[in-house]
Amino acid sequence: MTEYRYPDAIVSTDWLADRLDDPELRIYESTVFLHHVEEGPDAPYRVESGRARYEAAHIPGAGFLDIANDLSDPAAPTHFMMPSATRFAEVVGRAGLGDDARVIVYSRGNKQWSTRLWWMLRAMGFDNAAVLNGGWEKWTAEGRPTSGVPPAYPPATFTPHPRPELFVDKEAVAAAMDDPGICTINALLPELHRGESKRYGRPGHIPGSVNLPCGTLLDPETNVFLPPDAVQARLDAVGATPGKRSIVYCGGGIAATLDAFLMHQLGYEGISVYDASMSEWAKDESLPIEAGRRKA
Repeated sequence: MTEYRYPDAIVSTDWLADRLDDPELRIYESTVFLHHVEEGPDAPYRVESGRARYEAAHIPGAGFLDIANDLSDPAAPTHFMMPSATRFAEVVGRAGLGDDARVIVYSRGNKQWSTRLWWMLRAMGFDNAAVLNGGWEKWTAEGRPTSGVPPAYPPATFTPHPRPELFVDKEAVAAAMDDPGICTINALLPELHRGESKRYGRPGHIPGSVNLPCGTLLDPETNVFLPPDAVQARLDAVGATPGKRSIVYCGGGIAATLDAFLMHQLGYEGISVYDASMSEWAKDESLPIEAGRRKA
């Protein structure tokens, strides 16, 4: 029977509810909303921080880490690029996330915003974080308490120990296209993979990549991660085996982290996320692109 290798990296709503008063725990929401637009300078989407929704109601004691603004590289040409280690450490330290913290992350709407924050923390060498299984939706569906009061976390010192291999650029992705030892995985919807939309520019996918939409790894009723056996079966179906290196991409390096997170949970090694993803690749005419049905 397949099991998740790092069970402490996924916590249940019951687990969190029993520990809301733990002074050592640090809880953070990381929600972002993407509003799709067809044309204009914000295309393919207008980015809205989830801070306002967080301020209206959140899990008691939770802080907010703003991926849309504070935890993205402001100089990058695409949204959501990983910031420098210095910027990351300053932002999370101000929010009370220190080296010795036990961290729980959650998001509302799309689960991948919590896995994005988890993956960023891991890329900074921090390994004591967990994702709330089911996120905000499961918490509120169960009638658990919410609050509009900001947390009282004092500022802390976060010491980054970067793992640069957890993110790759377009050159690394291009080099992987002809490498049979690397499995490149697209976490976007099947219609985007097949090239039925110009959302990111040129329609299609990175040549040779396979499609494993991040939403297929969640239970649609509860928003929780699928059982390990089911996730492994989906990975097996697209040829993503533990013996291969993996590069996961999507539209902007967000959905890809959900696939990457669960692959890590299953013991896969050598997993990288293409941070700029199709927001960069589809607009660069020098890079090849492929449309049509592949394995899904």
